Amino acid sequence: MTKAARSKKKPELADRRVEDTLWAAADKLRGNMDAAEYKHVALGLIFLKYISDRFQERRQQAMADPEEAVLVDERDLYVGDNVFWVPESARWDYLKANTTSTEPTIGALIDRAMIDLEAENPTLRGVLTKNYARPELDQTKLGEVIKLFSDLAFRDEHHGQDVLGRVYEYFLGQFAIAEGKRGGQFYTAGCVVKLLVEMLQPFRGRVFDPCCGSGGMFVQSERFVEAHNGKRNDVSIFGQESNPTTWRLAKMNLAIRGIEANLGPKWADSFHEDLHPGLKADFVLANPPFNDSDWGGERLRSGDRWQFGVPPAGNANFAWVQHFIYHLAPHGYAGFVLANGSLSSQSVEGEIRRAIVDADLVDCIVSLPGQLFFTTQIPVCLWFLTRDKSNGLVRDMKLRDRRRETLFIDARDLGTMQNRTLKVLTDTDVEKIAETYHAWRETGGRYSDQPGFAKSSTTDEIAAQHYVLTPGRYVGTAKVEEEEELFNQRIKRLSATLREQMAEGVRLDNQIRQALAKVGYGW
Repeated sequence: MTKAARSKKKPELADRRVEDTLWAAADKLRGNMDAAEYKHVALGLIFLKYISDRFQERRQQAMADPEEAVLVDERDLYVGDNVFWVPESARWDYLKANTTSTEPTIGALIDRAMIDLEAENPTLRGVLTKNYARPELDQTKLGEVIKLFSDLAFRDEHHGQDVLGRVYEYFLGQFAIAEGKRGGQFYTAGCVVKLLVEMLQPFRGRVFDPCCGSGGMFVQSERFVEAHNGKRNDVSIFGQESNPTTWRLAKMNLAIRGIEANLGPKWADSFHEDLHPGLKADFVLANPPFNDSDWGGERLRSGDRWQFGVPPAGNANFAWVQHFIYHLAPHGYAGFVLANGSLSSQSVEGEIRRAIVDADLVDCIVSLPGQLFFTTQIPVCLWFLTRDKSNGLVRDMKLRDRRRETLFIDARDLGTMQNRTLKVLTDTDVEKIAETYHAWRETGGRYSDQPGFAKSSTTDEIAAQHYVLTPGRYVGTAKVEEEEELFNQRIKRLSATLREQMAEGVRLDNQIRQALAKVGYGW
C-alpha cells in the first residue's frame, strides 16, 4: 500500500451531516413504498441534481470567459469536458421554479426531464427512472424534497464526484439495510471491496465482474488507480448484471463518476446469456450471490465452462468459480467473495474444489470476520486464483515462483464494530492482510508464517487435509508467551507489593486523623 493510499482522508463529519440530511429529506417520500422501489426514486433525484449542478457549473465558467461565452449553448462545450448536456426542461432551477404547479404535477415534470435527458445523452438511454407521476408517490412531499435538495450543491474541487460518490454509497448502504436479504445481491461492504482491490492491485488491464450489482467493484478499482497516480484509461471495465433495476443503477452509479464501462446492451444472466463470451480478463473481481439455489443449473449440465466438473444444480458457488476461471487471461488474477461453505463442502463441490487445487489455481484464501455485511450473517471468505504462479512481473515487481503453494490467512479476529450489528475492516486491517499477501507473493518480500494468522502451505499439505481450504486448519494458533517467572516467585513479588501498599494506607490514615484533630474533629 502506497503512502498516498494510507494518507487518504476519511470524509469529514460535515460530509456525514450532508448525507444524513439528504437521507432524511429523501425518506419523506417513502410512505408505504417498498425499499426496493423507493431507492430508484431517491437515487434518481440525486443523479438529476448532480448532473444539473455540474452542467450549471460548466455553463457559468463559459459565460465568464469571453472566448467561450459565444459557445455557452453548444453541447460540444459540455460533452468535451465529460459533462452531460442538460436540456432546459431537466435543469434543477426549472424544476424548483415549478414545484408549486398543480398542472402538470412536479412528478410529470421530473418524468419529462428524465425522458429529455435520455434523448440528449445516448449513454443514459433506458437507464433513468421515469415514473415520478404515479399516484402512490405523494406529489406534495416530492416538491418539498426538490426544495430541500436545492439547498445543497454537489460540487467540490473534483467537480462533486468525491462528495456525490460518498452520498451514493451511503444511500446504497441505507437501502441495503432496508431491503433485507435482497440488498446483499447488489451491495458489497466497502471495506471488503477495498481489501479485494488492495490485494489484486488492478493498475492496468481488463477488469471484469459478471455479477456487478451497482458497480461497486469498478468504482473502487478506478479509485485505486487514481490514488496511485495511474490513469483511468489504463483500466478497461466489463460487467454484467441480471437484475434490470440494478443494471440501471450500475449505469447511473458509473456515469456519475465519469467511468466508462461495457455492461452489455441490456441486463442478462451470466450463466444463460454471457454478454462477453470471448473476454479474457486480467482481473476478475466479484461478489456473487451466496449459495444461490435458483440459478437454472438443471439447464446447464454441459459446456466449456465446466472444466473442473459440472456444478450441482442446487448451489451456484462453483458455477461462479468456474465462470470466473473461464474468463481469466493466461496471466490473470481473480478475487471474489464466497460463503465459507465453499471451503469445506463435500460431494460434487468437494471434487470440483479438489480439481481446481490440483490444477494449481488457488493462490490465497482469506477467512473474514463475521458481521461485515448489512444483509447477512453468513460467514464469508475471499478466494484469490491465478493461472500462473511461476516467475512473473506485476507493477515492475518480480514475483517469486509459487507453484504448488497456497497462502492461508485467518483474519477472523480483525475488524471493529461500527454499531451493534455491523463490523468493518479498518485501513490498518486491510493493510495487514494485503501486505502479508504481497510479501509472500513478491521476490524479496519479507514473508514469514505467523501462527494463528498466516501460513504458506504446499499442495501436498492441502491434499493431506482432504482439500479442505479453511485457513484455520493451516495457520494453527498464536503462540502463547512463556511465563517469565515461576508461580511461587510471582506470588512472593505480588505479596511484597501488597504489604507496601497496605503500609502506605496506614500512613495516610494517620495523616488524615492528625489533620482533622487540628480543626477539632479528631477521634
